Amino acid sequence: MTLQQLRYAVTVAEHCSMNDAAKELFISQPSLSNAIKDLEKEVGISIFTRTNKGITVSSEGAEFLGYARQVMEQASLLEERYKGGTSRKVKFSVSTQHYSFAVNAFVDLIKDCGFDKYDFQLRETRTYEIIEDVKNMNSEIGILYLNEFNYKVIHKLLKEKELVFNELFKANPHVFISKDNPLSKKDKVTLDDLDEYPYLSFEQGNYNSFYYSEEILSTLSHNKSIKVSDRATLFNLLIGLNGYTISTGVISEALNGKNIVAIPIDVKDEEMRVGYIVHKEVTLSRLGQIYIEKLKHAVDARTCS
Repeated sequence: MTLQQLRYAVTVAEHCSMNDAAKELFISQPSLSNAIKDLEKEVGISIFTRTNKGITVSSEGAEFLGYARQVMEQASLLEERYKGGTSRKVKFSVSTQHYSFAVNAFVDLIKDCGFDKYDFQLRETRTYEIIEDVKNMNSEIGILYLNEFNYKVIHKLLKEKELVFNELFKANPHVFISKDNPLSKKDKVTLDDLDEYPYLSFEQGNYNSFYYSEEILSTLSHNKSIKVSDRATLFNLLIGLNGYTISTGVISEALNGKNIVAIPIDVKDEEMRVGYIVHKEVTLSRLGQIYIEKLKHAVDARTCS
């Protein structure tokens, strides 16, 4: 087993495509395929499951790739220390719902680690895609929320994908609104207060069911409703249309400015459990461990609330 073989396997897992991985690695697709088969024969497991639709990481493969990434990371540190400037880029990826604290933690990770070379990815994306990213090892960590309503559906899916949810904090529902919205002067808002304002939410693509919604209280009906795909657009609409969205109440003034404020919603027995998911067979890399600590710090400090 060589570092090159490990790099091949990790790259294939990142792309979920032998052909795309071969292009990145500048080798032929047959050569890469043969190298992976030789590695699987040597370690005695099938790292990938091959179907007509492509390839996915097997449960045994997910565990293997977790260790492979750690070996590559340590090798990169050795090269950086003793070969001077010849190390490969450090890679790390996170998939998350649209949370500013996740971005804050990502920023702190990059600043504090001080790598000369890195290839990091932060994907603010749909709930189902977060789960698929972590299951397929495209991201080491995924960030989402559970509550009483979506728990059975999401928990069942996580179990099927061999993923584990780790709670970071609990939050009661808040609205995010413009500081110029008339409701911003209230200590709390009711659902009736919100009735005349446009409701903004993140679209979930093919999995656009209530259970995959990023917003709590997703089954409520709204007279005015707009779906968006990114946080910047949602915040622009909050300001431009006096709209609102429902979330944790945790927001970053440093990243999003002072134009958006969070106000509690006066509802009973509604709570969001925000946390991160990882593959149960994979040991977190050093970067993964640091990122989790940065997440906890961002939440505990409440500098983004």
